[in-house]
Amino acid sequence: MHLFGELLSPGNALFLLLALAMALSFEFVNGFHDTANAVATVIYTHSLRPWIAVIWSGLWNLFGVLTSTGAVAFGVVALLPVELVLNVGSGAGFAMVFALLLSAIIWNVGTWYLGLPASSSHTLIGAIMGVGLANSMLSPGHVFGEGVNWAKAEEVFSSLLLSPIVGFIGSAILLLLGKLLIRRPELYEPPPKGTPPPWPVRLLLIGTCTGVSFAHGSNDGQKGMGLLMLILVGILPGAFALNLTTDPAVFAGFAEAAHHAVESIDRLAGGNKMPDNDASIELSNYLKTTGQFNDRILPALSVVNHRIVALIDGKHGFNELPSPDRSKLRSDLYLTGETINKLNKQGHLNDPQAKPVLTSYRSRLKNVTDYIPVWVKVAVACALGFGTMIGWKRIVVTVGEKIGKSHLTYGQGASAELVAMATILAADRFGLPVSTTHVLSSGVAGTMAANHSGLQMQTLRNIVLAWVLTLPACVLLGAGTFAAGLYIVFSIFGMK
Repeated sequence: MHLFGELLSPGNALFLLLALAMALSFEFVNGFHDTANAVATVIYTHSLRPWIAVIWSGLWNLFGVLTSTGAVAFGVVALLPVELVLNVGSGAGFAMVFALLLSAIIWNVGTWYLGLPASSSHTLIGAIMGVGLANSMLSPGHVFGEGVNWAKAEEVFSSLLLSPIVGFIGSAILLLLGKLLIRRPELYEPPPKGTPPPWPVRLLLIGTCTGVSFAHGSNDGQKGMGLLMLILVGILPGAFALNLTTDPAVFAGFAEAAHHAVESIDRLAGGNKMPDNDASIELSNYLKTTGQFNDRILPALSVVNHRIVALIDGKHGFNELPSPDRSKLRSDLYLTGETINKLNKQGHLNDPQAKPVLTSYRSRLKNVTDYIPVWVKVAVACALGFGTMIGWKRIVVTVGEKIGKSHLTYGQGASAELVAMATILAADRFGLPVSTTHVLSSGVAGTMAANHSGLQMQTLRNIVLAWVLTLPACVLLGAGTFAAGLYIVFSIFGMK
C-alpha cells in the first residue's frame, strides 16, 4: 500500500489507521468533555439556545486549532522518554502511542459518564508518566523513573496546579470589581426562567463563550496534534520526519547556522571525537532525567552535528534527501537540539561566543522538526468540534446547576469565562497545557463564593476527588496498557 509516497506493509498500514482513528477519537472525547464548560454559561443564562451554543462553540474550537502555534503540542511530546521519541516507529513506539490514547479515552469517557469535569490535559500527562515509568521498569539497563522528563513534568504540573487557583481567585475578584463599577442589580441575580438577558449582556456572554472556545481549541487541540505527528513520523518518516515544504531561503539559513554551530561545538569539544554510534548513545543517556554532564558530551555533540552537516551539504531542501536519510536526520536534529537546551539550562554553555550561536541554532532546529501540516490541524479541529456538538449535556448540567446553590447569574458567567479565556491564552503563549475544565469550573465556584450564592460541597468534593485521582489512575492505566501493548506487538505481531 502506497501512502504519501511511501510503501507500507499491511501491518504498518493497519497500525497507522488504528492510531489515527484513536488520536481523533481522543480529540472527539476531549470536545464533548472539556468544551462543554464553554457553553454552560450561555445556556444557563439563556443567552443562546443549547443547539446554537454547541455549534457556535464547536466552530470556534475549530478556528482555535487552525490558528494554534504547535508549542503546546511539542511541549507535551517533550514529556515522553527520549528513546521512544527517537524510535516511535518501533514496536515499543507503537505500544507507547496506543497506551497513551487508550488510557486517556478510557478515563475521559468514564468521568464524562459520571458528569465530572475532569481534565483531559491531566489525563494525558498522567498516561505519559505511566508509559515512561513502565518503560524504565521493562527495558534492560534502565533506572526506575528515568523514563519521565521530570523537569518538564514539574513545569507542566505547575501550570495545571496554579491555573484552577487563578480561575477561582481571578473570577471572584472580577465579579466583585464588576459589582463595584457596573451597578446593575439584574447582572448579579438569577435570570428569570426562560428569559434571555438584555442585548449588551447577551453579547458579552456570547463573546466570552466564543473566547473560551477559541482558547480551548488553541490549547487542548494541540495535544492531539502532537500525538498525530508522533504517529506519522513513526510510520511514514520519509514524508513527515522533516518539514519538506521548508522555504529554500529558510533551508539555506538553517544550513549556514549548522556550519557555524560545527565551528563552535568543535572548539568547545577541543577536537575530541568518538565513533558515530557511541555519540548517539552518549547524548541519549545524557538527555535522560538521570543523565549527567561529563567530558564525553561535547565530543559526542560534535560528531552528531557533523553528521547533520554531511547530510544537508549540497542540498537546497529536505525533499532532496533520500527517504531513509530523513529519519536519521530528524533523530540527529532532536538529539542536538535537546542537548544544547540541557547544556544551556545546566550552565555549561559559558563561552560568550558559542552560546548565542548555539541557542539560535537550536531555534532553527525546532522550526525544522516541530511543524504541523494544515490537514492535521483540520482533522483535529473537526474531531474537537464534532465532539463539542454531540456530548455536551452531562458536564454542562454539573457546571450550571451543581457547583453553586443558586442559578448562575450573568455576572458570574461572564467573570468565569473572561478569566478562563485569559488564563488559557496565556498558557498557550508559553507552550504550557492547562485544563479548561479546571479553570472554568473553579472560576464558577469562585464567583459563587464571592456572590455568597453558596457552594454545593458534594459536587466540589467530587470535582476535587476527580482532580486528585486523575493523575495516579492514569499513571496506572498508562503503565498497564503500555505493558499489554508491548506484549501484543512483540509476541503476537512479531515486531521489533
